[in-house]
Amino acid sequence: MIEINNRTKYRVNARLIKRIVNKFLAARGWRKKDVSLAFVGDARMRELNRRYRKKDCPTDVLSFAEEGTNKQELGEIIIDPAQIKRQAPENGNSFPQELIFILVHGLLHLAGYDDRTEKERLEMIKIGEEFIRKLAGRSKK
Repeated sequence: MIEINNRTKYRVNARLIKRIVNKFLAARGWRKKDVSLAFVGDARMRELNRRYRKKDCPTDVLSFAEEGTNKQELGEIIIDPAQIKRQAPENGNSFPQELIFILVHGLLHLAGYDDRTEKERLEMIKIGEEFIRKLAGRSKK
């Protein structure tokens, strides 16, 4: 099950979000995993980023993998659409493109990938971009 909780003024295409999450889960053989998504504003994201990462600023995405014995629950992804809107032009993306990239990035975190080093960050970007290309039907040859 994919749960989406939008607490912002931004319109979120829930059908598209669910399709992307389902394709990601299917690609990993996790068809029966649950994922929760929350869309929050800058103030809430800043608070969460400060609490969990000790960084006093909003960020685009936070991922919390489920720990413990619940094998069905993969985890939760928290996204700040306002931050995504601000950073999209810097990355040469539209808002929807950046949102998809960030969603996939959050899913990769739930899958166990990390980006604490530059090498890990670049690897996550590569994997995420390849997944998005496949999703769009444009595989690299």
